[in-house]
Amino acid sequence: MSIQSNTRIVLAARPQGRPKPSDFRIETVDLVQPEEGELLLQVLYLSLDPYMRGRMNATKSYAKPVDVDGVMEGGTVARVAISRHPEFAEGDIVLSHSGWQSFALSDGVGLRKLDPVAAPITTALGVLGMPGFTAYAGLLTIGQPKPGETVVVAAASGAVGSAVGQIARIKGARAVGIAGGADKCAFVRDELGFDAVVDHRADDFAEQLKAACPDGIDIYFENVGGPVWDAVFPLLNEFARVPVCGLIAQYNAIADAGTDRLPTLMQQVLRRSLTIRGFIQREFVDQRPAFYSDMADWIASGQVRYREDIVDGLENAPQAFLGLLEGRNFGKLVVRVAGIP
Repeated sequence: MSIQSNTRIVLAARPQGRPKPSDFRIETVDLVQPEEGELLLQVLYLSLDPYMRGRMNATKSYAKPVDVDGVMEGGTVARVAISRHPEFAEGDIVLSHSGWQSFALSDGVGLRKLDPVAAPITTALGVLGMPGFTAYAGLLTIGQPKPGETVVVAAASGAVGSAVGQIARIKGARAVGIAGGADKCAFVRDELGFDAVVDHRADDFAEQLKAACPDGIDIYFENVGGPVWDAVFPLLNEFARVPVCGLIAQYNAIADAGTDRLPTLMQQVLRRSLTIRGFIQREFVDQRPAFYSDMADWIASGQVRYREDIVDGLENAPQAFLGLLEGRNFGKLVVRVAGIP
């Protein structure tokens, strides 16, 4: 292979509050060649996801943080550029976790071969990947929607939220989406087929949400937190279920501030018999085969639709990621790092 260098984006500094472009650094380093039993992967697409904000902090969490000067982590779709591994051939397309860089070495562990004929390879980072599986496992295992129930999800035009609402409708529930702006709300209602959608930017958002949920809320799929949670919480029915997969509105908080609302929350959890359950999608790894089968069928039948927001160029990943944290993306955010030769 004629290319001798690797471009990568590293964590230059741990953010204090909202991340800044200066918290990232673009580097060019020598390309390391694979040894026996290894592969050299050329990254084609990089997934940008909200969880990456947490990995920029040094605080203890469910996963090790990115080291300062370390390559930003992330899911990728890659092409096998050089193979010295018996199970992979040059040209194979794989799902990997190569991070924010153009090339990566791999020993083959954790790679999953993709069939470009079966589905666009970018879907392995979205509707047929971690975000789609997060929606599937969290809603069906924790939420357990029943026909006629009301399911509410924020960030409803995003990769996780869009899947949650559509799966809810497949299961016979009523889907109410929360999104930001007229275009996103129209997409959720007209393209995804949600039963109702509410713009969280509206001055009377809480009143609109209440009107959209005349029978209350049976399941709230939480991925935002903040003011959206404040509007949802009073509407939760007795025995409501709240799968919690993210709190993007609070990721940039430096410290807790304001009135302690935990006592009120716990009182209502008790009085209304609420189930609030945080989860990480990998807890449900045994459900992945069923997910791949079900989601592929739902996409083929048109019951599930998806939208991708593709940004060109690895160098644009930091700015795109900052936009993701502010809700500027429209659909699953993916960076096109390289084209397929």
